[in-house]
Amino acid sequence: MKVVDMHCDTISELYKKRKQGSKEGLLANGGHVDLGKLKAGGSWVQNFALYVNLGETDSPWEDVLGMADFYEEELKKNEEAVAPAYCYEDMEKNDKDGKISALLTVEEGGVCEGSLARLRHLYSRGVRMMTLTWNYPNEIGYPAIHAQKDRAGDMFFYKRADREHGLTERGKEFVAEMERMGMIIDVSHLSDAGFYDVLRLTKKPFAASHSNARAISPWVRNLTDDMIKKLAERGGVMGLNFCPDFLEEGLPGEKNPGSIAAIVRHAKHIINVGGAECIGLGSDFDGIEGHGELPDFSYMPKLWDALQKSGFGEGELEKIFSKNVLRFYKETLPGKPLQNQIPR
Repeated sequence: MKVVDMHCDTISELYKKRKQGSKEGLLANGGHVDLGKLKAGGSWVQNFALYVNLGETDSPWEDVLGMADFYEEELKKNEEAVAPAYCYEDMEKNDKDGKISALLTVEEGGVCEGSLARLRHLYSRGVRMMTLTWNYPNEIGYPAIHAQKDRAGDMFFYKRADREHGLTERGKEFVAEMERMGMIIDVSHLSDAGFYDVLRLTKKPFAASHSNARAISPWVRNLTDDMIKKLAERGGVMGLNFCPDFLEEGLPGEKNPGSIAAIVRHAKHIINVGGAECIGLGSDFDGIEGHGELPDFSYMPKLWDALQKSGFGEGELEKIFSKNVLRFYKETLPGKPLQNQIPR
């Protein structure tokens, strides 16, 4: 079993702890993802997101650069076990060398503060995927859930889709430049209107790195059936998110522990709607409180076994756990340029 996971927030969490004096790193830590857990869980490629909360910083650009520095330092410290990947060919080589591939991403396009030059700089640092928004409006567009507005006195905020506010004019320039450079456009966290703007304005496949099916759990962070179909028709992929609320609607005021059975329901629904080629994994580990039956990455074989017992065949499981996302990377990421070279 080999695993490709399109999203975790481990670097951001470790960076935050390091600034508070912690010595924890990528080799071993108390979170959901470290190199020991990745090896035990069968990791082939792990996407590491540089996540910035715009509501908690006065300098998002400085924060993302600090995280990028930390990420590079951690990879250097552990170069015998993990290596950066910028394209599919790197992932193949790293696997042959017995190393886990690390693909760098950004969660929150607002770190660029509207600057295309900064977007290009992120590419030069190795970033190969970026969510256009997180939970705040930014210069690029509008989110599915507004962290301040939607949570203020509205217990059903998570069901109210924004079909009016999508990409800004600057946001349209961003998606055009991302597509030109070969940086994957990630629509997880984006509003419904924004999803359809991306669909209309682009030609290449794009991703929803950590989003589930809205028909199973009504959170607007998940994709509607029409979105799943359109994403699949374009050749894109979506990653199953392990966040308990995104998997199944909990009772108000009660903690939702999460279940593997809910992940199975989403997987079956997504395949029924979009086909077997559009689904992958996007755990959101270290960005969620946790999942009761999948406490960390080392438990990935437990998910494989559960899906197998529910009727998935070996070939289907390989597609979900690695092959679909690898195919997507092969089609969307250009051959590796020099790390410091921005495509012109």
